[in-house]
Amino acid sequence: MFDLITPILYTPIYYYVLLLVTFITYNNTRTHQLESNETLKLNKSFGLVVLVFVMLYMGLRPVNRVFTDMLSYNRLFENYADGATITSPSDIMFHVFAKFSSKILTSNQFFLACAVLYIIPLYVVSKKWFKTYWFYSFLFLISSFSFWAYGVNGIRNGIAGSLFLLGVSRDKRLWQIFWIVIAVNFHKSMLLPSIGFFIAHFYNQPKKMITFWMLCIPISLVGGGFFETIFSAIGFDDHRLDYLTGEVDAEKFENTGFRWDFLLYSATAVFAGWYYIVKRQYKDKIYFLLFNTYVFTNAFWILVIRANYTNRFAYLSWFMISIIIIFPLLRKKVVPNQHKLIGTILIVSFAFTFLMNVILKN
Repeated sequence: MFDLITPILYTPIYYYVLLLVTFITYNNTRTHQLESNETLKLNKSFGLVVLVFVMLYMGLRPVNRVFTDMLSYNRLFENYADGATITSPSDIMFHVFAKFSSKILTSNQFFLACAVLYIIPLYVVSKKWFKTYWFYSFLFLISSFSFWAYGVNGIRNGIAGSLFLLGVSRDKRLWQIFWIVIAVNFHKSMLLPSIGFFIAHFYNQPKKMITFWMLCIPISLVGGGFFETIFSAIGFDDHRLDYLTGEVDAEKFENTGFRWDFLLYSATAVFAGWYYIVKRQYKDKIYFLLFNTYVFTNAFWILVIRANYTNRFAYLSWFMISIIIIFPLLRKKVVPNQHKLIGTILIVSFAFTFLMNVILKN
């Protein structure tokens, strides 16, 4: 469907389309009220168009080395199509999914199915939590810094993160457990936010969690590689152990060391949670669970911030950033001129995404 697009231009085009979508949405926040018919129409009709476009554009991309790990996933799919059996005990649900898909789908259809598994849960979560304002949440998610990369490159991890959020959004505990277990078995790294979510049920202390997060910064600065060694000894995640204990490869990952830029990005969600919960006295059980889970998981990343491919550890919390920042603003009247604030945050958030993924990539 998009074969005429040169692979090297495929990703930039996605961000330029999102730039247009973001501008249209931002303009609406400046000219109409949140409860207006114009806003409701934007969320309903325009939102569905964007949803379908993102699924098709991501899912029907060409199998090309420009998408890095996509070639490895394609090779795995072809091996299963040729009759290979599942031998890896890790991420078993993903392998079962790939094996089953290889019997009924082509390679291109498989990647479309992966995109659907990645994106539809985000739509369902947004509809569940924000009703008629779901599009704002969905747009924040698909325009976030890591969204595209984990749809075309870190595919297993991206799907697992979406399934985790789907589990958190369920009302019944049984369904929560079901989807979170599925997420962990799609990618074992989801065990960390799952532990954070479990702890959040019994330790609902956002202020103390923020203090814990802040303490992790000087501890990491002083501790150096100590924590990488400790967590690798625990056996947290198979292939990520090499990132923890191996020497940092500067050619494979730029700007190694203590990533102050990534830390500042992570801090935006911590600050947002502090502002809503402490400054504005916002109370919402679901939000508290999400926020505490994010802070716990991000604190782990801070402790191993010097590791190879530190962004892969960061993603275990980053996939929640957009929800943490926008959640209260779509659920309750929190601040004056709230619709304009939503637009401002959207534009600032996407500006960072555009800067990191388009401008600085050239």
